This record gives sequence, structure tokens and C-alpha cells, in this order.
Amino acid sequence: MTEVDRLVYSGRLTCLLWDYIMSDIFKSIYAGVAATFAIAILAYLDRYIEGAIWLMAPFGATTVLVFGLPKSPLAQPKNVILGHLLTAIVGLLFVQFVGVEPWSMAVATGVGVSLMLLTKTTHPPAGANPILIMLINPGWSFLLTPVLVGAAVIALVGYGYKKTLKA
Repeated sequence: MTEVDRLVYSGRLTCLLWDYIMSDIFKSIYAGVAATFAIAILAYLDRYIEGAIWLMAPFGATTVLVFGLPKSPLAQPKNVILGHLLTAIVGLLFVQFVGVEPWSMAVATGVGVSLMLLTKTTHPPAGANPILIMLINPGWSFLLTPVLVGAAVIALVGYGYKKTLKA
């Protein structure tokens, strides 16, 4: 009798499978709760603190990486924060000095991707920042809120999330 046969006949295989499924379900739900918490912080700041934008669409994709794939190099705090900052700077520079045209949006996105790769701060959701910024034309304060503060809040909640997974 093989080891697998022993596991099947003893019922242990069913228990192992159940443990695996429950672990996966728990991790998925917990990641969703952590993402909810991070976005809720930013959404409530956006609602109750006037004069600043605290939330932007790419942060939704950021939470998928930070909480869904926390061990990924793309989800690390350095990548989240610097990836968002670099690409936002590119978008703002293009708005101010190049202008907003279909070709310039494409070039700005490409420059942002290249900068993230060169600086080893690749964070795919940040690739949307030049497009977003060129579409809405915000001022330079956009770098502070939502970009820097938002990315830092998500990274901080991600840090706490990873600590609780290890506990």
C-alpha cells in the first residue's frame, strides 16, 4: 500500500485537502479585509479632509498586489511608494512641459515603465499614473496627496498585514 493509499483510507487526505482549502479561503478573505481597511482609510480622509485628494484608482490595483501577493517583489513598500512617485512625477512633467496628446501620453507611460525598471521599483499599478495625471491635469500637490500619502498608507497597512500573517 502506498503512502497516498494510506492517507486516503485513513481519511487524512480529506483532512489535508480541507485544511488547504480553508487556508486558501481564509487568506483570500483576510486579504480582502485588509484591502478594504487600506482603501477605507483613504476614502474617509478624502471625504472628511477638504482641499486634498486622498484616493486614486491605481490604488485599487495596488491593494491587489500588496494584500493578494504580499511576498511579490512588486508589492514591497519600496516598489509601491517609489513606483507611484516616479510615474506621477513623469506625468506631471509631461503635463507641464510637453502637453497632453495621445503620443505624449504613450511616451510618458513608457518613460514611467523604464524608470521603474531602471530603479528596480517596478509596481505595475503605478504604470497608470502618467495617464491618470495627464487626463486630470492636477497640480504638483498631487505628489503629496494622493500619491505619496496614499502609497504610504497602503504600504503601512500591508506591513501590518504581513506581520499578522506570520503571527
